[in-house]
Formats: sequence, C-alpha cells, structure tokens
Amino acid sequence: MSGLKSLFKQTFIYGLATVLPRMLSFLLVRLHTDESVLKSVADYGDVSLIFSYFVIFNVILAYGMETAFFRFFNKEDDKAKVIGTSTISLIITSFGFFVLALLFQNQISSFVDIKVEYIQLVVWILLFDALVIIPFAWLRANAKPMKYAIIKILNVVINLGLNLFLLLWLKDLASEYAVLQQLYKPNYQVNYIFIANLVASAVTLVLMLPFYFKVKFTFNNVLWKQMMQYAFPVLIAGVAFSINESFDRILLDKLLPEAIAKTEIGMYSACYKLALFMMLFATAYRLGVEPFFFSHAKTENPQKNYAIILEYFVIFGSVILLAVVVFADVLKVIFIGNQEYWEAMWIVPVILIANFCLGIYHNLSVWYKVTDRTKFGAYISIFGAVLTLGLNFWLIPILSYRGSAIATLAAYASMMLLSYYFGRKYYPIPYNIKKIAMYLGLSIALSLVSFYQFRGQYIVGISMLIVFLAIVYFAEQKVIKQLLKR
Repeated sequence: MSGLKSLFKQTFIYGLATVLPRMLSFLLVRLHTDESVLKSVADYGDVSLIFSYFVIFNVILAYGMETAFFRFFNKEDDKAKVIGTSTISLIITSFGFFVLALLFQNQISSFVDIKVEYIQLVVWILLFDALVIIPFAWLRANAKPMKYAIIKILNVVINLGLNLFLLLWLKDLASEYAVLQQLYKPNYQVNYIFIANLVASAVTLVLMLPFYFKVKFTFNNVLWKQMMQYAFPVLIAGVAFSINESFDRILLDKLLPEAIAKTEIGMYSACYKLALFMMLFATAYRLGVEPFFFSHAKTENPQKNYAIILEYFVIFGSVILLAVVVFADVLKVIFIGNQEYWEAMWIVPVILIANFCLGIYHNLSVWYKVTDRTKFGAYISIFGAVLTLGLNFWLIPILSYRGSAIATLAAYASMMLLSYYFGRKYYPIPYNIKKIAMYLGLSIALSLVSFYQFRGQYIVGISMLIVFLAIVYFAEQKVIKQLLKR
C-alpha cells in the first residue's frame, strides 16, 4: 500500500502539472474561437491543422528516447552514462533536424500547404521542445514532481499571457504607445499564436539549462545502440499514436470539399477539446505510473499492484466519463462561446470513450515495457493507425468529422483489446476483469443514454451520475476508507 500511496501522490502532482496547464489552455480555446480574434471557424481550422503537424513531429524528434531513458536509468548501475548518452543523442538529432528544416523550409511549405513564415516559427518551437525531453524525464525519474509541475505550469501561463496580450490588448496599446507600434501587425493573429508558443518554449528551455551544466557528456556507443533498439519500436508506436490523435484533421483537409474543409476541422477540433478532461486524467496517470512500473518490476509479485492500479484507473475514469457527458452542454458554453462550433458536439461522448480506452491501453502496456518486448507496442499501434487511416478514408466522405470520431474510438478500443490479449500470454497479470468490465460497461452505457436520449435533461443525467457514484462507493467503501485514513 505504501508503494501505491507514493504513486497516488506523484500522480496527483503530475496531474496538477498536466491538468492546470491544460485547463489554462482551455481559455485559449475560448480565446481562439472568439470571432473577434480569429474571424471565422475556418481560421481556427487552420491553426488546428498546424498543431496536428506539431504532434507528429514532436513524436519523431523524441524517437522513443524518453521511454528508453526510464528503462535504462532503472536498469543500469552507471546512471550518469545513461543520462549523458541520451542527452547527446537528442542534442545531435534536434539540431540536425533544425538545420535541415530551415534549409528546405520552402519545399516543406509547399508540401504541407502551410505558409513559410509559420514553418519558421514551428521549427524553432520543435527544437526547444526537443531539448527539454531528457531534462524533464530526469526530473520524473528522480521523483521531483514539484519542480516538474512548476515549470510545466509556468510554460502555459506564459503562453496564455502572451496570447491575451498579443491577440486582445496589443492593438489598442500600440495606438497609445509608440514603442509597441513595431510589435503590432494587422491580420497577424495566427503568427501571434505561434510566437506566444515560441516564447513559452524558450523560457522553459532556459529554466532547464542547469541540467545541461550537471550532465557528464560521455557517449557510450554500445549503450546507445541498446537504447535505440529499445526506443525504435516506441518511436513506431508513437508515430502510429500521432496518426490516431491528429491525422484525422489532415485527412479532413484532404478529403472534404475545399469550401467546407477548414470550417469542419475548426468545429471538430473545438468540440474535441471537451474530451480533454479524460485525456488529462489519463496523461497524469501515465506520467505517475510509468516510472512506478519500471521501479517495481523487480519487486516480489509486482503483477498484483499492476492489477490494482488498473482497477483504480477504470473507476476514476468511469466517473469522469459520465460526469463530463452529463454536463457537456454546460462545458461548451464555458469553453466554446461561439455557437458556430457547437454543431460538432455529437462527437464528445465518442472521443471521451476513445480516450478512456487509450488510458486503459497505457495501463495494460506495462507487460511489454517491463519485459523489453516494445516491438509489440509498435505492432499494436501500427494496427491502430492502419485502422484509423482506413476508417477515415471510408467514413469522412460519408460522415465528415463524425467518421473521424468513430475511427478514433475503433482504433483505441482495438488497441486496448489487443494489448490485453497478448499481455495474458507473455506477462500474465491478475486483472479483475469482471469488476473492470462492469464499471466500464455501465459508465459507457449510462453516458450514451444520457447524451443521445436525454441530452439537456439534467435531472435524468445527474440521477444517473449519483446512482453510479453510489454503486462505486458501496462496492469500494473498504478501500476508500483506507485511502482517506492514509
């Protein structure tokens, strides 16, 4: 129980580091979807499309080295060798990408149909973000969640503050103060969004620079090859994940008629953000649980703790799913004020359930990480990506963004089931499948009925939520009382 207590403590702090910044970023959704900032839904679609490419290239530039770092940091006695090797590797590849991207910026711009001025900003952001991957991983591996949280939160506070300044206040201030006139440019809103992101990333790198002064820059070629062998399947899995997460916007842009594509992307992306509550919970849990998986892999009977962890995840996730669905129409008013975006609200329960399945998959993935069978993670993710692409190509011309939402759910649910199937064979963990299936199935059923049959009838929806909470309490009251006492 002490190990689980430590896990919950770290998960809570990592949760703050993830939830608070993302909650602040919700304000950016409200800001960017305001018609006084970006003039149309299509403009927001443009921004969302660029951020989709961000997701893909962030994964490529990390190339699984973060996960490999955790594995070998806990596995090797000479930890300085692991830190130095992984740091040098990422420095070389990051600057290599940076130089090539700037050299071929015009060709990249033509290929992805994004302005060169945006490409230049994006390349700098990607460089800064890549250079803090190992420093942040080092903080997590050394159980320093508070410092991790403070820097992550500061990053988003700066980003949010600059967005507000550049998009809302700069125009008026420039008319009053001559010193600000050079900063203001009309019709420059999209640039300002990425400039704010760039400054926030730069400040984060500056705050993490002390890490680089502590590192012993020794590169071990044998260790690097071992780490790359471990990391490569993680990279493939990450690229596949990025396809599942963001490639739907790119396909919407390519497969829908040009006249409506950006508008559909804008509506879809804004409503997709409401599923962020589940994504936040799953991400915070993963950040806390991944080091726990590796550090407890050599303890006596770790499978028992792994099984309990998944139960807790499903219980908490089920409550979040049902609560967000019941109050989805309240949340849309708070976070997406412009009614032009609300047409895509249909996708919210589907994307929430999809991210719930993804969170369960991350918990189930412990078996191939602690047994060094990361190639299975790649196989499963590739299957999910192929399914995502196939369903998007099939469904987008018929259902538009609804097809993308269905494809996302199908991909994550299939990955969850495949991971469980292979895990039973290679690293059996005594999951309480009946209990997990009961909570998962009941929360999904109540969510779908509440949203698609009784949407807006809050007496019905809240009653369903209360009944579910009561079931959880009476089934888990012994464990709940133990946790409260501790």
